[in-house]
Amino acid sequence: MGLIVQKYGGTSVGSLERIQRVAGKIAQRYREGNRIAVVVSAMSGETDRLINLAKNLSPKPDSREMDVLVSTGEQVSVSLLAMALKDLGVPARSLLGHQICIYTDKSHTKARIHQIETGKIQQVLESGEVAVVAGFQGITEEKDITTLGRGGSDTSAVALAAVLKADVCEIYTDVDGVYTCDPNICSKARRLDRISYDEMLEMASLGAKVLQTRSVEFGKKYNVPILVKSTFTDEGGTLTTAEDEDMEKEVVSGITYDRNEARITLLGVQDRPGIAATVFSALADENINVDMIIQNSSADGKFADLSFTVTKTDSERALEIVRGKASILGARDVVGDTAIAKLSIVGVGMRSHAGVAARMFESLSQVGINIIMISTSEIKVSCVIDEKFLELGVRVLHDAFKLDEPGNSLEKN
Repeated sequence: MGLIVQKYGGTSVGSLERIQRVAGKIAQRYREGNRIAVVVSAMSGETDRLINLAKNLSPKPDSREMDVLVSTGEQVSVSLLAMALKDLGVPARSLLGHQICIYTDKSHTKARIHQIETGKIQQVLESGEVAVVAGFQGITEEKDITTLGRGGSDTSAVALAAVLKADVCEIYTDVDGVYTCDPNICSKARRLDRISYDEMLEMASLGAKVLQTRSVEFGKKYNVPILVKSTFTDEGGTLTTAEDEDMEKEVVSGITYDRNEARITLLGVQDRPGIAATVFSALADENINVDMIIQNSSADGKFADLSFTVTKTDSERALEIVRGKASILGARDVVGDTAIAKLSIVGVGMRSHAGVAARMFESLSQVGINIIMISTSEIKVSCVIDEKFLELGVRVLHDAFKLDEPGNSLEKN
């Protein structure tokens, strides 16, 4: 008898027919003798509907009350799924965050899990029932409702799998796994059977939307195997797990991209200590995250151009902040550019293979794609390029690293 944690996203439970389909999948696994805890998101579109209700009522809704409001979406879906399971003859019980006691910090709308009490859910599982748990939500020590931010149900599921010591955490969504790149851009994209935690973390942080970053962090920390599968087919699936020697044979595992990028440049700023600290401290005070940073000094060492990227969402506010500091910093000008995108290659094999970045840069140059900024880590290389060339860049790199076939290498095509 195995212990399985499953998670179904909003699309998977987006209608009564889909909820019944999900109930059928759970019932099959239950009848195979497994103990099952299911984490469920709100029905697709429901969270957005609730947020719009609040914004139409108040220009700046109180964050505590927003959590009380949006958490109701999951209450609806867990109760409906529990009903559907019972109609199939499967004993089930719906449980909300406060009933299990998923304790979080006090950061409303973006809370982080501190502790999960397992007594209640263990009692349900040991009684032979399927535990249908509301994802995305928790409570503070003072019993205030909190939510974990977008994608928080993934985090709920992996965290629950960790504390229950489940055999696997299965994430069911509308895609059948993790691909070498976006199949909508490159027809040669190949589904990966397995991927390491580190690779999945990089891909999630760089724009891949299959798994939420914090859920992968939980998986890596507690060694929880995470299987991504489609709700709508029994085929496929990608297992995120600990790295092994076979994974290192693949030089590049995938290509990701992010269109939500904007570049800000301070031109002709004085090249002296404290300039960068002044700029980035001001941005940090406004909770604006900075991604790539590059500084070019003049030949005489007196002036420099300082460029960095933020999300397009934060770009207007970031420009306003930096322009407010420009005169203090002695900058000649401040300019912004939102017509950019970030293109990245990821693979644990980069650790043991030279020439990966060179292959990437050469391939892009051959089709006339100019690289504006570069950032690297042990297992990734990212470039900022003109957004209009993004899809071409994805296809070119997919061919350059032979990602349509397993065991890609740096041998010439």
